[in-house]
Order: sequence, then structure tokens, then C-alpha cells
Amino acid sequence: METLVKHHIDNQTAWIMMDDGAKNVISPAMITQLNHALDAAEESGAVVVLTGSRDVFSAGFDLKVFKSGPKETLKMLMGGFKLSRRLLSFPRPVIIACNGHAIAMGSFLLLSGDYRLGAVGDYKVLANEVQIGLTMPYSAIEICRQRLNRSHFDRAVLLSELYQPETAIEAGFLDQLVDKEELNQTAAVLAKQLAALDANAHRQSKARTRKTMLRRLWWAIHKDRLDFIRQGLMKSIQKKKR
Repeated sequence: METLVKHHIDNQTAWIMMDDGAKNVISPAMITQLNHALDAAEESGAVVVLTGSRDVFSAGFDLKVFKSGPKETLKMLMGGFKLSRRLLSFPRPVIIACNGHAIAMGSFLLLSGDYRLGAVGDYKVLANEVQIGLTMPYSAIEICRQRLNRSHFDRAVLLSELYQPETAIEAGFLDQLVDKEELNQTAAVLAKQLAALDANAHRQSKARTRKTMLRRLWWAIHKDRLDFIRQGLMKSIQKKKR
């Protein structure tokens, strides 16, 4: 299998980089490899730093998979939202080091970290589902609801507003901006600080504060699964009628 995720653990920090050589799309293979990297981080008790390569954090789901058939499409969609839920409930702190464009599922991963660092630069942060004619999934709505500032929730989810790094902080997509050259160094310093937190206290506090949200997200994932299956059946019926 092609290596899409680079990861290593150094001084209690698990460095995980999405790198498919292009736009770091969230494909079934990418999801599998990200989960393997998170398995290693969880086993070692490491703080996670998740980032992308070049000028893209992630451009979202792999559009080619949508054309490959309903089975792989459903696997990818469910896997992506379950990955967000895993990050939101991860027992150790999760830092997102956003190095560039975060679009659609990429923006939802951005919202799934505990602390979101962003590089200064000219790139997009965008949940563009409505813009391209897709009804926003239940899971995506819950992920956005738990992190976006209320005044930006409708603008981001219903109006597909495009954010630059500076406005992404105001909206709630990012917590802090740093120069691109300092992104990894800042993430390393922050990871060291967060590694000093009491692990049990962090895990239990995260479970308490996000209990309701994680439960809502779990049910949203199940609703999305049924909705995607229904949509697939409807498309199949329409093709047969033609």
C-alpha cells in the first residue's frame, strides 16, 4: 500500500503528517493509515500533532472514490466522521498544525483538535458542501456546532463562507497564527507543555466536557449512514428507470 501518512514519536510527541503527494485527500486508505498512526500514539501515551504537507492541510474527501461505487463511498464517509470523533475523544491532547488549505472534511478535521495552530499565509478554510450542491451531513453539523463561534456557524455551514487564516480565528476554526517557518517549532513547544498535563485528569475532563457532544456525534454518524444508503438506493432506482 502506498504510504500516505508519515508518522514518528519523539519525546512524547506523535508527529503525524498527511502526505499523498498532492492535496492530502481523505480516502479510505488515508483514513486507515491515520488510524494506525493514532493507534501508535495512543499506545505510547503521546501528545498528537497532526499536519499536512506542502501548502495543503487537507482538501477533503477523495472525489475519485465517489465515482468508484457506493460501498467505498460509504466506507470513506463513515470513516472520515469516525476519525473526527476519535480525535475529539482522544485520551491525550491533539494539536492541529494547519499548514495550508483546509476544505470540507479537511476543515472538520481542523475542528477536531484540542488546539489549532495555523500558519500565516494565503489559503482557504472552507466547508463548501452547500456551495457544491451537497446537503451538509448531520455529523459535519455537529462537528461545526461544537467549535465554531455562534455568529459564524450559519455563515460557515449554510452559506459556505470562505475564511482566510485571520478570519478563521474569529470564526473558531483556528486558535493561533504563527509564521509558516515557525509552525512545527511552535507545535513542538506546545506539545511539550501539554505532555506535562496530568494524563488521567485530561482524559477524564475531556470525557466529561464532551460527553453530550460525542453522544450527539455518534447518533449523527448513524443518521448519516442511513441517509447515504437511502441516497444510494434512490440513485440506483433512478438509473434503472432511465
